[in-house]
Amino acid sequence: MSTIRKYAESGKLLIVATIAALFAANLPLTRDWYSSFWQEPLNLVVAGYDLLSHNGQSLTIGGFINDFFMAIFFLSVGLELKREIFCGGELSSLRKALLPVLAAIGGMIVPTIVFGIACYLTGDAKYMDIMERGMPIPMATDIAFSLGVLSMFSKRVPTGLKVFLATLAVADDLGGILVIAINYTDHISLPHLGGVLGCILACMYLSYRKVHSKIGYFGIGLFMWWFMFQSGIHSTIAGVALAFCIPARLSRGTKYYIEKIREQIDKFPQYEVTAHDKRTPHMLTQTEIQDLRAIESASDHLISTLQDAEDVLRNPISMLIIPIFAFANAGVCFEGMSIDNLTQGVGLGVFLGLVIGKFSGVMMACWLSVKAKIVQLPDGATWASLSGIAMLCGIGFTVSMFMAELSYPLNLEGQEPALMKLLLNDAKLGILCGTITSAAIGSIILKRTLPSKG
Repeated sequence: MSTIRKYAESGKLLIVATIAALFAANLPLTRDWYSSFWQEPLNLVVAGYDLLSHNGQSLTIGGFINDFFMAIFFLSVGLELKREIFCGGELSSLRKALLPVLAAIGGMIVPTIVFGIACYLTGDAKYMDIMERGMPIPMATDIAFSLGVLSMFSKRVPTGLKVFLATLAVADDLGGILVIAINYTDHISLPHLGGVLGCILACMYLSYRKVHSKIGYFGIGLFMWWFMFQSGIHSTIAGVALAFCIPARLSRGTKYYIEKIREQIDKFPQYEVTAHDKRTPHMLTQTEIQDLRAIESASDHLISTLQDAEDVLRNPISMLIIPIFAFANAGVCFEGMSIDNLTQGVGLGVFLGLVIGKFSGVMMACWLSVKAKIVQLPDGATWASLSGIAMLCGIGFTVSMFMAELSYPLNLEGQEPALMKLLLNDAKLGILCGTITSAAIGSIILKRTLPSKG
């Protein structure tokens, strides 16, 4: 399955980047550099105006990674969502989407409840309002990590389970996008929202004019990101908005371009290849060059703008953006920490939310919907093997880290930076331990429950 292969390599790079970040955050030679580098201001001054400032504050290097790089990540997620919904994918029909979507909903609701209970029972009551900001953290399923772990079992995994996890992860990302849009919006600037609307209308005009170039949409997307960044709605939402503006249909349909290619190939002269031709390059006539370019143009138009954009973004996101994000955000400094950081408050809430909440929510939603005869188990799946997949859903690394940064920002108005840093570190520790535990237990379950090779 292409989605599994797409994220397998990214999952390996995530592990490397995470280990590097942990070393950098704790080694005496790099500890101070690591903690201060991401807080360095980043400026882009044009005509005396800093484009990367917001409410009078300059965007930091870490903030740029979380705001701009993650907007590109969510652009890719949005393109995948649109493809799955409108292009015959796993979210295109109720029959295909219902079980993983219900499982995703269960896997978002129960972890927040587990987090809230853990914080209420073990946290400091006077910080309860601040701790509750982190309730969305254990909701996420890391699509790269979870599918990367699943890829280790290769052909042993039934196709039905692969499709189930991939679809659940995509639906889970949609839920995360909605949470970001609703939960992390502070003030609203109507003029800048008007700019966002203008960018959307510009994209719609390009689509109406059947403009195929992805560069035009990406260019408008930069302006859309800036307007969204200034509007008060989190700027990553710009990536999703742009994705749904990029056309998925071909301007003239598949048949037209296939016939165009065949017509040009038939016009191209046929040559008998000789040994001399292999040693001496053949010089094409101007007509032949034009015919080849017509074939190339028709071939390009066979790929929709959406699919072209998704393909172009795949490697930069998997090989660059996600690893950089992990290196910038996964560095938990263990100095002054003890086991208490994981046995109470935010750390415990995130850990239990990922390990117990995600598993319980996914399995409960699946069990209830199957017993109610609303849906059936995925093809080739058993309850035992499905439990392994549900356990992998507790791998919440990338989006959970992102949610943690949004939940406990160091510059939160009215709160001490030292307190916010402590809560953020506790959340990251819970994410790391919860992810590792979920991956380990899920792998053990799958190893014992999946059919043998061959």
